[in-house]
Amino acid sequence: MTPDERRAELAESLAEVRERLAKACRAAGRSPEEVELLAVTKTFPASDVALLSDLGLSAFAENREQEARGKVAEFAELRPQAAPRWHMVGQLQRNKARAVARWADVVESVDSERLAEALARATANALDAGDREHPLDVLVQVSLDGTTGRGGATPDDVPRLAEMIARTSDLRLRGVMAVAPLGGDPAVAFDTLLSISERLRDHHPEAVEVSAGMSGDLESAVAHGSTRVRVGTALLGGRRLTSP
Repeated sequence: MTPDERRAELAESLAEVRERLAKACRAAGRSPEEVELLAVTKTFPASDVALLSDLGLSAFAENREQEARGKVAEFAELRPQAAPRWHMVGQLQRNKARAVARWADVVESVDSERLAEALARATANALDAGDREHPLDVLVQVSLDGTTGRGGATPDDVPRLAEMIARTSDLRLRGVMAVAPLGGDPAVAFDTLLSISERLRDHHPEAVEVSAGMSGDLESAVAHGSTRVRVGTALLGGRRLTSP
């Protein structure tokens, strides 16, 4: 596929996703401006990210630090004038915190105090070294199925983790993130997440973001208060293998 053909394909997919979002927002009585579209570009090349940037997107998500690091650098070479926001949405090991703090604007998958502490230290070091200019925005990932195999803090652990994050000067608590449980009703899951978000905002008014909904369930997420949907397949197509 030529670059022009790929651009046309991405433009068509983007228009379809935006229309789905607009319809979902109308059905929920919300404005489309209330819901950010986050392009999940994992396993896709930096050239696709560049084309999506040309089409007006400015927020991109990765789930593997090694792949993301190279892609962020390559994108900067392809589009030096662009200023995207890069999100880490995958499960993150503490030993990757230092590397992530150098390229990520947002980490959505903070699910333990030990990870938050590692990210705070790494961000402080990156700020001191001039590798970044601002504190790291973070979301607390919530497990909605009672297990932590796919990442996420239990609902009962969210308040304590949020308090710890809020006390650090190098992290900024922005809200919550979750993935709907496999095989479950996404509406029930997202309603639960909205309740957790509302309780969190009672103590942390700045934590307004609710990152929920993907290609298959974004309508349900929007109906239950999502402020950011994470869309990969519906935008970019089937998974492509790229070198990390």
